[in-house]
This record gives sequence, structure tokens and C-alpha cells, in this order.
Amino acid sequence: MIFSNKDLKKLIIPLMGEQLLSLTVGFVDQLMVSQTGEAAVAGVALVDNINRLIIQIMAALATGGAVVCSQYIGAGRDKQTKKAAGQLELVLFTFAFIMMGISVLFARPLLSGIFGNTQKAIMDFAVLYFTVTAISYPFLGIYNSGAAIFRSVGNSKISLYISLLMNVVNILGNAIFVLCFKWGVFGVALSTLISRVIGSGVMSYFIMRKQSPIRLNQIADYIPDFSLIKKILFIGIPSGVENGMFQIGKLMVVRMVTSLGQASIAANSVSYTIIDFANIPASSMGLALITVVGQCIGAGKKDEAKHYVKKILLWSYIGDWICNITLFFIGHYIPTWFNLSPEAVDIATVVLRAFNITSLFIWPLSFTMPNALRAAGDVHYTMIVSILSMWIFRVGSSYVFGIILGFGVLGVWIGMFVDWACRSAFFTIRFLNGKWIQKKSLVN
Repeated sequence: MIFSNKDLKKLIIPLMGEQLLSLTVGFVDQLMVSQTGEAAVAGVALVDNINRLIIQIMAALATGGAVVCSQYIGAGRDKQTKKAAGQLELVLFTFAFIMMGISVLFARPLLSGIFGNTQKAIMDFAVLYFTVTAISYPFLGIYNSGAAIFRSVGNSKISLYISLLMNVVNILGNAIFVLCFKWGVFGVALSTLISRVIGSGVMSYFIMRKQSPIRLNQIADYIPDFSLIKKILFIGIPSGVENGMFQIGKLMVVRMVTSLGQASIAANSVSYTIIDFANIPASSMGLALITVVGQCIGAGKKDEAKHYVKKILLWSYIGDWICNITLFFIGHYIPTWFNLSPEAVDIATVVLRAFNITSLFIWPLSFTMPNALRAAGDVHYTMIVSILSMWIFRVGSSYVFGIILGFGVLGVWIGMFVDWACRSAFFTIRFLNGKWIQKKSLVN
């Protein structure tokens, strides 16, 4: 067996820590923003949906690079592994730099076009936050590519340590800029930018140092190699389209929420921030599956790949149950930390508990399992299922339950649960019939 239980734990536990620290940045930012008032929370919430879109596309491109690197590692082809890592950094930085330019230059028109006639106070906060955080995209791209490279060799400790550093910098920045200087939304955005600049610098140091298992220390490593870029994009583009359409669908759903008022916008945003913590075990297992299944496919050990998927999926469910049952009982108290109105707290409590119950059964099947399919090269199936499910079930059901039937934010979340059910059914069928494992390795 390629991975012992000890190897899996060495990969997964740091990933869980990294996910926790990454989410803590957003959680602390929300808490700090809440000191400025509910309009500021709502403005930042709108921008966070766009930031998630960019970050998800970066994550998809990073997934493409990690899959290619993992398969080369499994095949024992070190030279090609290094070249693939360099191309991953090139692709991610280029994409992030372009997105930064568009976002900074057209911040207000983009936000107005997406969210419509939002209240002026909310829109002003949103434009400010969007402009500053968009400058951080290239630095986040460098960090994400480095993290994906280290994960592909089974080393997730590096990104954990750097994430910890970024959290410390972000919290200190918030304390100085928000609590001392009273810069509000600008202070929160500036802290995020500085933490990502430092994180990218440290990640680059670890990638270039002698001890790095995939050392990128020459300009030649970054010269475009279109055969390798094509392999990265073979995974990255379908995953990027999938994640992009997923987030665009969420933006449409958020636009529905904006019609429900400021309390609904704030409650919806805070709820999304909180539920991410409950998903940490299952989402971390999903990242681990990219490395594990990728190396198994590269080594030609398909039976081992199936074995690991079942084992890691079981661990995902155990972690998911522990986190969601805990959150169910304490979920009423957490929204009160964000300086929300009583109406917003009540809305958040209801949707959080609905999420906890539903997630127990289908979240890992919807979001952990498809990473195994992607790592095996079955990216077009996951893309088609995810896109169709998003537009038919999430957007359609959200409109029916949230707007037509008048269930408000809860109705929008019910639409999300319907989407999960569809995704989990189709991904489970694909895994059981074995077609996902029949794809040809990318490195052969």
C-alpha cells in the first residue's frame, strides 16, 4: 500500500489545521467589520461572494497542478514533477494578476451590475473592500500554488505553518487598523492584503530552498511548457468552470437574498462563515484525496485508489457528524457575536440548524467524493453534474422556496440542500459503477 494510516494522518491533520486557520481569517474579519455596523457586514458579505468565486477558480487550477504533480510522483518521474510545479505557479499567477487588474479598475461597475440597486451605504463599503482585497489576488495565487505543490508530495505541514503566520499577521493588523486606528472596513481589507503578501513571500522561500522536495529556483522552471500547461488545464479548466459556475449560481442566489433586506443579507453571510467550520474535516479529506488518488493512479494501483476513497470518505462522515452535532447545539450563540440585529440572529439560527441536520447525510458525498473522481481524471463528469445541479436545483429551487413560496433565507438554503442531494446521488452512482477509475493516466 502506498499510504499507511500514519501517512494519511500526516497528510490530513495538517490540512485540517490549515483549513481551520484559513477560515479563522474570514471569521475574524467578519467580527471586526461588525464593529462598524450591519451595513458594513452586508457590504463585505457581497464582496466575499465574488472573492470566493476568484478563490474557487484558483483552487481549481491548483487542483489541476496537484493532480498532475501527484501522478508524476506516483510514476516516479521527478524531472516532469518539477516542470509541472513550475507551470502551475505560472498559470496561477497569470490568472490572479489578470483578475486583480479587472477588479481594481472596474470595482463599482462590477458590483452594481451583479447586485443591482443595493443601498448606497452598503455599496460604498463593498467597493472599498473589493478594491483593497483584489490587490491581494496575485499573492494568494503564489501561496495557493505552493500549497498545492507541497500537498502533492504529501507534505501539508508547510502550508499549515504559513497559514498560522498569516493568521497572526491578520489578527495583529486588525487590532492595529480597526481597534486602534478605527479604519473599519479599510483596516480589515488592509490586514488581509498584508497577511497574503507575507504568506506568499514565505511560501516562495520554502519552494526555492535546497530542502524542498520540488525545488523551483531557476527561471527555466517558469518558462511556458504548453504540453504540461495543457495537462494542468485538462483538470483545471473543467474544475474551474465547475467552481466558477457554482459561485456564479451562488451570486444569483445572493442577489435574491439582497431583495429580502439588510438583516437577511447579514444573516446569510454570517451563516456561511460559520458553516465553513463544520465542513473542515470533510473538506480537508477532499484535499487529501487529490494527493492520495493521484499518486495511486500514477503508479497504476487503481484498486488501492478505491480502497483509500472508501476509507477517507468514512473518516469524512465521522468528522462531519462530530462538528455538525456540536454546532447544532451552540449555533444560536455564535451569530450574536457579530453585532447583528435580533431579526438577523433569528434568521441565522434557523438556517444553521437546518444546515447541520442536512449536512450529516449528504455533504461528504457532494463535496468530498468528487475530488477522488477529479484526481483520476474524471473531470468532465463532475463538471456537468455540478453545473446542471446548480442551475436546475439550487438556483431554481432557491427561487421557488425563497421568493415564490416566501420562505426567505431559509427557502434559499433549502434550494441549496436540494442541489446537494442531486450531486451526492450522481457522484455515488459514478463511484459505484467504476467508470471514474477507467480514465487514462495523464502522465502516460
